[in-house]
Amino acid sequence: MSTTVTPASAPVAATRPGRAPTRRRPRRSGSALTGWLFALPTALFVVLLFLVPLVLVFQMAASDWPLLGGNQGINFPENFPEALDNRFFIDSVIFTLKYTVLATVLLIGLGLGLALLVQESSRWKGFLRTAFLVPSALGLASASLLFYVLYSPIAGPFAELTKSWGFTFLGTPDAALWSTLFLIVWRFAGFYMLLMLVGLQGIPEEVYEAARIDGGSRWQIFRDITVPLLKPTLALTTVMCVTGSLLAFEQFYILTKGGPDNSTITVVQLIYNVAFQGPNNLGVAGALSVIVLAALVIINIVQIRAFSKKAED
Repeated sequence: MSTTVTPASAPVAATRPGRAPTRRRPRRSGSALTGWLFALPTALFVVLLFLVPLVLVFQMAASDWPLLGGNQGINFPENFPEALDNRFFIDSVIFTLKYTVLATVLLIGLGLGLALLVQESSRWKGFLRTAFLVPSALGLASASLLFYVLYSPIAGPFAELTKSWGFTFLGTPDAALWSTLFLIVWRFAGFYMLLMLVGLQGIPEEVYEAARIDGGSRWQIFRDITVPLLKPTLALTTVMCVTGSLLAFEQFYILTKGGPDNSTITVVQLIYNVAFQGPNNLGVAGALSVIVLAALVIINIVQIRAFSKKAED
């Protein structure tokens, strides 16, 4: 006589003949609520510091809104022609585009070069990474103040030297532009080097070994392997650099104040001047902000599509 014993750890559920056992779905309301609670601070941050100011800017752009008079009512679209007719608008756009092209080329090129240097170096790798990244820890406004003192023709450390040469760092339009670019490269080159280094470390070493076995030179490996596989990182850094350069403000406001002879006024600085200096017109400043926002969206879409097509090719 044999008996069958059912283990206590595996109880048999009683089911009706011909019907499959039903499983209860786990309740997810608690986990969903927890997820929303975790996302709530970020959502509040986005709403209060992005969406609300964005709506306010659009409202200003469509209203007669002097700085000290408050909202005087809707006057759309009068602010937009007035913004485009500003005597510094065309010059500020040209200068901003010129600065953006130069800053992007210098930062992307130098960032990639430093990343390759750090990757190839073995003995000084830690020292080089730290040295290149230290300026990135300094705020842009603080770095601008530091360079303002360095460039000073009166109290700066190079004051006597520049006097003997008859040269000033910020005295001419070209000198002011390149002096500011030197500040930006010093401040951000380490940051872009870090982004490039992450992209380089994502390339498998086996690919390089196969290329070396096939007899590829360093230039051929860089051109045919490194650059194609680094395209996602190049796309990201280019979009970031172009966007940041188009919105340049602190460095020029602190170093040049738009001078000499209003030759270094950026678009964002023009918005500031219209809002808080001279006209004191928040409506026109809001219209300029909307124009800049639309231009940024278009430029970023063009960049992303261009890099997507290159990646597909």
